[in-house]
Amino acid sequence: MSQLNRRQLLQTGLALPILSSVPTWMPTTSLAADGDAEKKPGAPPLAGKASFTIAVLPDTQMYCQAHPEGFLAQTKWLVENKDARNISAVLHLGDITNRNTPEQWDVAVKAMSQLDGHIPYFMVPGNHDYSTGGSAKDRTTHLNEYFPLAKFKDQPTFGGTYDKEADRMENSYHLFSSGGRDFVVIGLEFGPRADVVRWANEVAEKYSDREAILITHAFIYYDETRYDWKKYGTKQSWNPHSYGVAKATGDDVMDGEELWNNLISKHENFIFTLNGHVLNDGLGRVTSTTPGGRDVPQMLVNFQMRPNGGDGWMRLIEFTGDNKAHISDYSPTLDLTNTSSQNQFVLDLAKVG
Repeated sequence: MSQLNRRQLLQTGLALPILSSVPTWMPTTSLAADGDAEKKPGAPPLAGKASFTIAVLPDTQMYCQAHPEGFLAQTKWLVENKDARNISAVLHLGDITNRNTPEQWDVAVKAMSQLDGHIPYFMVPGNHDYSTGGSAKDRTTHLNEYFPLAKFKDQPTFGGTYDKEADRMENSYHLFSSGGRDFVVIGLEFGPRADVVRWANEVAEKYSDREAILITHAFIYYDETRYDWKKYGTKQSWNPHSYGVAKATGDDVMDGEELWNNLISKHENFIFTLNGHVLNDGLGRVTSTTPGGRDVPQMLVNFQMRPNGGDGWMRLIEFTGDNKAHISDYSPTLDLTNTSSQNQFVLDLAKVG
């Protein structure tokens, strides 16, 4: 299904409607329209012998609340398949927990620590990782108690943190190389503040010779549009501008459109962005062109609405020597690959430099 047709179908109500009244805790039952998905046994076949893979873990909040086995299975599988698939990094897109409680952070640490010493991983907080009960009324979080700077700062992939909060991990960047290619991953807080975006621009400029990837919790909406408060307002549910953290800070947050205009479009080295956060079917893609003429894909991926906290689904991005990225969504708990057009596709990546 083309992106245009999919958006038309969603807007005409042939997919599940927007759940604007979903409470902050999120249900454990499936909210995703998944009936037409095609699934095949086993992991996706490798596209190239000299390829390498980046794994993506979106919204693990329901695993941490009620289904830890799904989260543990994901990171265990990644370690077991590190060599076979040449897995170079793992990206977590936020909403690590659901309620920002010590008990849920303990689950996250247990699951992510399985990667320690095997695969570097980079994380950002989501709205559920802030405030009492995960309510995102302010920017208080237990993230730094359970994933402190000390855990990352001596790793060879660690680049640095937001210069005004150097001891905190909500905003960080990381450097890694694989397949003869050099990357910088810039991870930003939920609804990044204006000065955080200033810092991110400096990082992107400093590493302009590296392929840049942005991870942040809210960027693309489910209907093939970016979050855009000025244009859509509350017509797009769960925009960072609608949360207490915005109201408490004089609206010092940025959504997807603002991040595109104030960060991504200003640089010619971003190859794609990734975010979670959004419900409905939890999937979306937008490709936009920079002033320099480079196409930058932006992807939403979120499986928390599916049974058992997400049924173990995660995204595998396999890079091949022809400058393509082969996207596949795989569940190690089900041992299934989803081959529908929104779950398995190929991106042509614009070259850097």
